[in-house]
Amino acid sequence: MTVDVEVHTTIGRPRPQVAAYCCEPANITAWNANIRAVQRDSPSPVEVGSRLHFTSGFLGRTLEYTYEVVELVPDERFVMRSDRSPFRMETTYLWSDDENGGTWMTVRNRGEPTAFAGLAAPLLATAVRRATAKDLARLKSILEAANLS
Repeated sequence: MTVDVEVHTTIGRPRPQVAAYCCEPANITAWNANIRAVQRDSPSPVEVGSRLHFTSGFLGRTLEYTYEVVELVPDERFVMRSDRSPFRMETTYLWSDDENGGTWMTVRNRGEPTAFAGLAAPLLATAVRRATAKDLARLKSILEAANLS
Protein backbone atom coordinates (compact mmCIF):
# COMPACT_ATOMS: atom_id res chain seq x y z
CA MET A 1 0.00 0.00 0.00
CA THR A 2 1.42 3.36 -1.02
CA VAL A 3 0.37 6.70 0.42
CA ASP A 4 1.23 10.06 -1.16
CA VAL A 5 -0.29 13.09 0.54
CA GLU A 6 0.55 16.76 0.07
CA VAL A 7 -0.83 19.58 2.23
CA HIS A 8 -0.17 23.33 1.97
CA THR A 9 -0.65 26.48 4.00
CA THR A 10 0.45 30.08 4.05
CA ILE A 11 2.18 31.27 7.22
CA GLY A 12 2.47 34.98 7.94
CA ARG A 13 6.18 34.82 8.75
CA PRO A 14 9.30 35.15 6.61
CA ARG A 15 10.55 31.91 5.10
CA PRO A 16 13.83 31.76 7.11
CA GLN A 17 11.88 31.91 10.39
CA VAL A 18 9.43 29.20 9.35
CA ALA A 19 12.16 26.91 8.03
CA ALA A 20 14.36 27.37 11.11
CA TYR A 21 11.47 26.52 13.42
CA CYS A 22 10.48 23.43 11.43
CA CYS A 23 14.02 22.08 11.16
CA GLU A 24 14.61 22.21 14.93
CA PRO A 25 13.72 18.79 16.39
CA ALA A 26 12.90 20.32 19.79
CA ASN A 27 9.93 22.13 18.18
CA ILE A 28 8.31 19.16 16.46
CA THR A 29 6.13 18.02 19.36
CA ALA A 30 4.71 21.55 19.75
CA TRP A 31 3.11 21.57 16.32
CA ASN A 32 2.78 17.91 15.34
CA ALA A 33 0.04 16.33 17.46
CA ASN A 34 0.97 12.73 16.65
CA ILE A 35 4.64 13.04 17.57
CA ARG A 36 5.08 12.27 21.26
CA ALA A 37 8.87 12.48 21.40
CA VAL A 38 11.88 13.18 19.20
CA GLN A 39 15.35 12.10 20.17
CA ARG A 40 18.44 13.08 18.26
CA ASP A 41 20.64 10.16 17.29
CA SER A 42 23.12 12.67 15.83
CA PRO A 43 24.71 15.84 17.22
CA SER A 44 23.40 19.35 16.45
CA PRO A 45 22.86 21.05 14.11
CA VAL A 46 20.56 19.01 11.90
CA GLU A 47 22.24 18.30 8.57
CA VAL A 48 22.20 15.69 5.82
CA GLY A 49 22.88 12.37 7.52
CA SER A 50 21.39 13.42 10.86
CA ARG A 51 19.19 10.76 12.44
CA LEU A 52 16.09 11.51 14.52
CA HIS A 53 14.23 8.85 16.51
CA PHE A 54 10.48 9.46 16.66
CA THR A 55 7.83 8.06 18.97
CA SER A 56 4.38 8.78 17.63
CA GLY A 57 0.80 7.76 17.97
CA PHE A 58 -1.38 7.37 14.90
CA LEU A 59 -4.72 5.64 14.45
CA GLY A 60 -4.51 4.03 17.88
CA ARG A 61 -1.00 2.64 17.49
CA THR A 62 2.30 3.68 19.00
CA LEU A 63 5.07 3.77 16.41
CA GLU A 64 8.81 4.06 16.85
CA TYR A 65 10.95 4.84 13.84
CA THR A 66 14.09 6.69 12.83
CA TYR A 67 14.17 9.31 10.13
CA GLU A 68 17.41 10.21 8.40
CA VAL A 69 17.80 13.66 6.87
CA VAL A 70 18.50 12.97 3.20
CA GLU A 71 18.24 16.49 1.79
CA LEU A 72 18.53 19.95 3.30
CA VAL A 73 18.52 23.14 1.27
CA PRO A 74 18.38 25.92 3.87
CA ASP A 75 15.07 27.83 3.86
CA GLU A 76 13.82 25.85 0.83
CA ARG A 77 13.67 22.08 1.32
CA PHE A 78 14.00 19.54 4.13
CA VAL A 79 13.59 15.81 3.45
CA MET A 80 13.61 12.99 6.01
CA ARG A 81 13.29 9.30 5.19
CA SER A 82 12.66 6.13 7.14
CA ASP A 83 13.11 3.00 5.07
CA ARG A 84 12.46 0.46 7.80
CA SER A 85 9.24 -0.97 9.17
CA PRO A 86 6.84 -0.08 10.64
CA PHE A 87 6.89 3.29 8.93
CA ARG A 88 8.60 3.36 5.52
CA MET A 89 7.92 6.97 4.73
CA GLU A 90 9.51 10.09 3.34
CA THR A 91 8.48 13.48 4.69
CA THR A 92 9.32 16.62 2.75
CA TYR A 93 8.95 20.21 3.90
CA LEU A 94 9.07 22.87 1.16
CA TRP A 95 9.08 26.61 1.74
CA SER A 96 8.71 29.48 -0.72
CA ASP A 97 7.88 33.15 -0.39
CA ASP A 98 4.29 34.18 -0.84
CA GLU A 99 3.28 37.51 -2.38
CA ASN A 100 2.66 39.13 1.03
CA GLY A 101 6.05 38.49 2.63
CA GLY A 102 4.92 35.29 4.29
CA THR A 103 5.72 31.67 3.55
CA TRP A 104 3.94 29.12 1.41
CA MET A 105 4.66 25.76 3.07
CA THR A 106 4.09 22.28 1.68
CA VAL A 107 4.33 19.05 3.65
CA ARG A 108 4.42 15.85 1.63
CA ASN A 109 4.24 12.39 3.18
CA ARG A 110 4.74 9.43 0.90
CA GLY A 111 5.67 5.83 1.30
CA GLU A 112 4.48 2.51 2.62
CA PRO A 113 3.40 2.63 6.27
CA THR A 114 3.53 -1.14 6.82
CA ALA A 115 2.14 -0.79 10.36
CA PHE A 116 -1.25 -0.19 8.74
CA ALA A 117 -1.23 -3.00 6.16
CA GLY A 118 -4.84 -3.95 6.92
CA LEU A 119 -6.16 -0.47 6.21
CA ALA A 120 -7.18 0.53 2.68
CA ALA A 121 -4.82 3.08 1.12
CA PRO A 122 -7.54 5.71 0.50
CA LEU A 123 -8.62 5.59 4.16
CA LEU A 124 -5.04 5.87 5.37
CA ALA A 125 -4.33 8.73 2.95
CA THR A 126 -7.39 10.57 4.26
CA ALA A 127 -6.21 10.13 7.86
CA VAL A 128 -2.71 11.33 6.97
CA ARG A 129 -4.09 14.35 5.06
CA ARG A 130 -6.39 15.30 7.94
CA ALA A 131 -3.62 14.98 10.55
CA THR A 132 -1.14 16.94 8.42
CA ALA A 133 -3.65 19.74 7.77
CA LYS A 134 -4.28 20.05 11.52
CA ASP A 135 -0.54 20.10 12.20
CA LEU A 136 0.03 22.86 9.65
CA ALA A 137 -2.82 24.87 11.16
CA ARG A 138 -1.20 24.47 14.58
CA LEU A 139 2.21 25.48 13.17
CA LYS A 140 0.67 28.55 11.53
CA SER A 141 -1.00 29.54 14.80
CA ILE A 142 2.21 29.09 16.84
CA LEU A 143 4.41 31.01 14.42
CA GLU A 144 2.00 33.86 13.74
CA ALA A 145 1.46 34.38 17.49
CA ALA A 146 5.16 34.14 18.36
CA ASN A 147 7.44 37.09 18.92
CA LEU A 148 10.29 35.88 16.72
CA SER A 149 13.18 38.13 15.92
